[in-house]
Amino acid sequence: MKTAILGTGTVGRTIAARLIELGHTVTIGTRNPETTLARTESDAMGTAPFAAWAAENPGTTLAGFADAAAGAELIINAINGSASLDVLAQAGAGNLEGKIILDIANPLDFSNGMPPTLFVKDTDSLGEQIHRAYPQARVVKSLNTLNAGLMAYPDRLGDPGTVFVSGNDAEAKDTVTGLLKEFGHRDVIDLGDITTARGTEILLPVWLRLWGALGTPEFNFKIVR
Repeated sequence: MKTAILGTGTVGRTIAARLIELGHTVTIGTRNPETTLARTESDAMGTAPFAAWAAENPGTTLAGFADAAAGAELIINAINGSASLDVLAQAGAGNLEGKIILDIANPLDFSNGMPPTLFVKDTDSLGEQIHRAYPQARVVKSLNTLNAGLMAYPDRLGDPGTVFVSGNDAEAKDTVTGLLKEFGHRDVIDLGDITTARGTEILLPVWLRLWGALGTPEFNFKIVR
């Protein structure tokens, strides 16, 4: 499957590497490819320059957001939540029309420090905002309740646990579920339409506090039934 990943950070890179392993064609989207490739210093989070990562992970193409989206069948939103709508606008509505957008971002607000709060919750979600902005796209919310490593490599845990999908388009959810199972996720629950993304996004405050309590982000929720 031809996939565009919007975002060059840890999440985007991790998903890209996994997709390449599985035989997918991957283009990573960025605001300015030349600027991204020219960076020589790690960012504030300690993430290595993209060029260094790309040299160690051949097989991906770097392009502007619009070019990445134009040639894709599946578009993965791996940008931070506060920038997601802006980046999708740069990708262009015409390049999103009819495409599956797998939204793995969370609406985290770091303006008051740690732990972050959610800038949308309860009566709305980032997934719904994307769906409203691009009604001709097929938005599916998933994987936002895991850290990047477990999104792509769930078998790092003895029991991979449960992941969720939300969206209005049944075929799009089936496609995403198939991809999740390729990654190694065994228990995928379809929560229903895109409004159910409110539930998974609002798990983030619990997730963050579990990280603090456990001292590691390498965990997942499991629905026992």
